[in-house]
Amino acid sequence: MDLFDKVSEDIKTAMKAKDKVALETLRNVKKFFLEAKTAPGANDTLTDDAALKIIQKLVKQGKDAAEVYASQSRQDLADAELAQVAVMETYLPKQLNAEELEAALKAIIAEVGATSGKDMGKVMGVASKKLAGLAEGRAISAKVKELLG
Repeated sequence: MDLFDKVSEDIKTAMKAKDKVALETLRNVKKFFLEAKTAPGANDTLTDDAALKIIQKLVKQGKDAAEVYASQSRQDLADAELAQVAVMETYLPKQLNAEELEAALKAIIAEVGATSGKDMGKVMGVASKKLAGLAEGRAISAKVKELLG
């Protein structure tokens, strides 16, 4: 079962369970999936990779929105955003912890032969592809800077 079908099934499950947060979140995700499927050139298909990218983007937007709400003393809205993020994160692959990320980046740095901060672009190009979905770009970038700096 692909991700689109899984989300559709989980919408039905959330309706039966009367889980408003999950239902609202999954309907929103499905809306973005449908927009991607019907976009020009998509030929009415949505690969799991494209679906994962959409979910990752929505998770990042949700976390950013929660930060803004929290900074403006609107914890109620921040909590609502984070609840939706938690629902979406169940569809993402397990994220790397700090030690796993550092080990993976050290291997990539050795692979491309990077020695200084000037090589950051080379490392980031490879790391972004290899670690897509496993770590946030911001975390990868910060760790590469630390390791090369």
